[in-house]
Amino acid sequence: RSTPPEVLSYRPTNTPRDSEGWWLRTVPNKFPALRQEGPPKRSGEGMYDRITGYGAHEVLIESPDHEHTFADLTVDQVQEIIWGMRDRCVELQKDKQIRYILIFKNWGSEAGASQDHPHCQIIALPIVPKQVQEELAGASKYFEYKERCCYCDMIQQELADGNRLVVESDLFVSFMPFASRSPFETWILPKEHSCFFDQIQKNQVQDLSRILKTTLSLIKEALGDPAYNFVIHTTPYDGTGNVPYYHWHIEITPNLTRSAGFE
Repeated sequence: RSTPPEVLSYRPTNTPRDSEGWWLRTVPNKFPALRQEGPPKRSGEGMYDRITGYGAHEVLIESPDHEHTFADLTVDQVQEIIWGMRDRCVELQKDKQIRYILIFKNWGSEAGASQDHPHCQIIALPIVPKQVQEELAGASKYFEYKERCCYCDMIQQELADGNRLVVESDLFVSFMPFASRSPFETWILPKEHSCFFDQIQKNQVQDLSRILKTTLSLIKEALGDPAYNFVIHTTPYDGTGNVPYYHWHIEITPNLTRSAGFE
């Protein structure tokens, strides 16, 4: 099927855009939730607030291969995907009206995937999502009370206990949080404090690609390739610079149960 013109591709030198030969492409979503058309307009309707759907909605196509899962990729392929995510973050945040960039992957129809071909989605927003606001507020209160990043403390706790540890590498750690929202929920965090995903360095990309592939491979092997969602949580782009209380991370949630009643 044809796609919109690519905004990023990794391909051999001197091959034209939108031609064959690529190994990673990013294109605008054919049915975007948001568009970069005119400035965002805010208005009120009684007690309710609204904002026009300003922003960007892109699809990062992970590979020309239709059949693979993320866990099946080589470490080098995963590394290219991480670079693609980072490159689009850097480009999209040049629009000063963008305050948050959400990167996520839905794998399997039960997790909300509408296309079988392996892909991630990138959404640039003029607002900070409510869940991110709540995370920031909670992390800020923890820092105010203890003068330490709560995520850095989590890393030290999990490395010391080892009970919920999944994988440890030189620069990253993968573990199941103490109070998971669903079975086998897994987080991946850089060991050193870092608040912005797009500031990731080359050695970190190499290390993250290994631990991300290993973590997803273990989930696939242990749970029979379940549907899952993964989301990159990063600090909003508000010009504040380094944020000592918030730590970017990846949250992976296998889709194994269905919420109902009390949940």
